[in-house]
Amino acid sequence: MTLLDISDLVVSYRAGRARREAIHGVSLSIAEGEAIALVGESGSGKTTTAQAVLGLLPDGARIDSGTIELGRQEISGWSQRRLATVRGAHIGLIPQDPVSSLDPVRTIGVQVGEIFRLHGERDRATIRKNVLELLERVGIDDPVRRAAQYPHQLSGGMRQRVLIATAVALRPRLLIADEPTSALDATVARRILDLIDELRAEQGTSVLLVTHDLAVAASRADHLVVLNGGRVVESGDARTILQNPQDAYTRQLLADAPALAAEGFRRIPVPLHLREASVVAAEKVNAIEVSGLVKSYQTRGASDFRAVDDVSFTVRRGTTHALVGESGSGKTTTARIIAGFATPDSGTVTVADRDVTSLAGRDLRNYRRTLQLVYQNPFSSLDPRQKIGAIVAEPLQNFGRGTRAERTKRVAELIDRVSLPQAVLTRTAAELSGGQRQRIAIARALAAHPEVVVLDEAVSALDVTVQARILELLVGLQHELGLTYLFISHDLAVVRSLSHTVSVMQRGRVVESGTTEAIFTQPTHDYTKELLGAVPSRSEVLA
Repeated sequence: MTLLDISDLVVSYRAGRARREAIHGVSLSIAEGEAIALVGESGSGKTTTAQAVLGLLPDGARIDSGTIELGRQEISGWSQRRLATVRGAHIGLIPQDPVSSLDPVRTIGVQVGEIFRLHGERDRATIRKNVLELLERVGIDDPVRRAAQYPHQLSGGMRQRVLIATAVALRPRLLIADEPTSALDATVARRILDLIDELRAEQGTSVLLVTHDLAVAASRADHLVVLNGGRVVESGDARTILQNPQDAYTRQLLADAPALAAEGFRRIPVPLHLREASVVAAEKVNAIEVSGLVKSYQTRGASDFRAVDDVSFTVRRGTTHALVGESGSGKTTTARIIAGFATPDSGTVTVADRDVTSLAGRDLRNYRRTLQLVYQNPFSSLDPRQKIGAIVAEPLQNFGRGTRAERTKRVAELIDRVSLPQAVLTRTAAELSGGQRQRIAIARALAAHPEVVVLDEAVSALDVTVQARILELLVGLQHELGLTYLFISHDLAVVRSLSHTVSVMQRGRVVESGTTEAIFTQPTHDYTKELLGAVPSRSEVLA
């Protein structure tokens, strides 16, 4: 029996005095107990489609035509008051961002209990009993203690479980999961998806999974609906589409998905200076040398927290070394020490034959010419008031490099190098897409001719096709300029495609280190095996 039926849906947004059509005749149906994945990049229309089902379109948006039926009842024309009786009771929503979706000043128990109060339950003891049972059901340890805590006291995975508890509290017939794992580590993401599968199996719940991750979609859904520019370009059985995609856009999404790519590995290149010279001192081989690094932080009412615990590794010049691990593993703290933004308690860091831990004042400032960073969020790291030309030129001005004319020429060369049109130089960051902003961040990082670039989750916020183009750009720049990358990431599929060597971090320690091929094909530590097991593989998805 069909539970949800969307037919010829058209949605438009107000654009000044005119209207812009964003959804162009989308149709799909979900049967009882079925899971369908709505797949596409940002701007494809997948979230707008889900919002239309819930009656939660943003201001200025409206349904122009088409129908939405839930259990053979037409709901697209219902008032907000009538739709409120459907949300929670018949349709549950798991939003993308648990941080912005949870009230920071109310406890977890109060927020989960709100769904019962909104639907008429007044007995406080009953509400508390239901809340604790729900928290336990979604795998939150010690539910009594967690119910009394605030969102900031829970991990990202726990916060997402709280949202799932709220979404399934009234045992809805349909669960809409909007990018439920995009901000989570691989192992946490897998547990969240497993939980959704368990709830679906136990309660017969139908699932509409909204995602840009084809590997997740293919491994968790019965059918795929691929959206591009607000239109359905392909729809059908998940396995059939993966094995024989018909639309060019679907084929591109599949080609760009790291987890579904052919499992090749980057070989460690022979550094240029070793190819040119027959005898080179051993210490010149490595661009980065980290030895015995320790960093602790004081915590109120408890013993010191050791964020980095005796970390050691080396990175050969012209190669990419990845630091991987879940949130809290110590990888970002390690990167900050290497970049000179934090001082270790003990241990040494040498970058380009320079002792970083001893640098201060002008020497530390000049060190920024040797090492540059590219952050996860290109929007927050770019000044929204400056034009792009000024942003890219800023390192050149800071280091007093060249005349104004020479700096202008250098900026134009950098924009060409990251494959952007010169027209972007007169725009602001807000006028660019996420992929374009990340290219600007890379161009700015290259301005001062660094030898080492630290990439801190630099592609994790990007759609899969944009991510693929940025990775291609990074590989090309490395070959062209001989750059050394330190790549910080929780996405092992991306690590596999970009890095030459890997260090796996857990609770501040390196538990395993080696070539990417060795780590991925012959892991020895249980934690590494767990991380790798959480990444959907091509063979697993097509099995």
